Amino acid sequence: MKAVIIGATGSTGGFLVDELLADKDYSKVTVFVRSSTGKQHDKLAEHIIDFSSIESYKKLIVGDVIFSCLGTTLKDAGSKKNQWKIDYDIPVTFARLARENGIFSFVLLSSFNASVDSSIFYSTMKGEIEESISEMDYEQFIIFKPGLLLRDGSSRLGEKIIVGTLKLFNSIGLLERYSPMPTSLLAEKLAKAPKVLPTGTSVIKLDRIFDFAKNT
Repeated sequence: MKAVIIGATGSTGGFLVDELLADKDYSKVTVFVRSSTGKQHDKLAEHIIDFSSIESYKKLIVGDVIFSCLGTTLKDAGSKKNQWKIDYDIPVTFARLARENGIFSFVLLSSFNASVDSSIFYSTMKGEIEESISEMDYEQFIIFKPGLLLRDGSSRLGEKIIVGTLKLFNSIGLLERYSPMPTSLLAEKLAKAPKVLPTGTSVIKLDRIFDFAKNT
């Protein structure tokens, strides 16, 4: 299979690139980034692009499956408008162009609470992404909806506090289904998903991700 990735420089995306490059079932891995991943491999094709003009790179968005691990925080984006451009506009535009180019599978890293009916901006935005891509008639659409992620070297204070609290509860047998997931493990399952899941839409949530992890 030939894979395309957006969000390849993030914590999960970085691990995903490594997983796909090491997987013999993937013959080519194409990444679209703002700055280089710093990785070199015979199977890797890296395109440093201007994400404000994605349409001009359409002919390069080719393969069998596209993975989206793209996402930012409101703090880093600076405003809800900018966050929407990054988290919604970019993956949805890539999804449309990839489908027009015949890519049959889309794997989306979403959020546990994603819903168009949510009163929370971030969750609504993620829900809108899911719905927009679902309307593109991909033969296989896989949505991962993890809970809190363990990112190597994360500097987010709030994230560290929540992770510490959950680990404490987990250690005494409470809230185990909300166990934080290492992004390395999530990336491993993202890479395997298109190979083991059926056509149609599959939604992999929280504890099911852990079960999926045990069985693949």
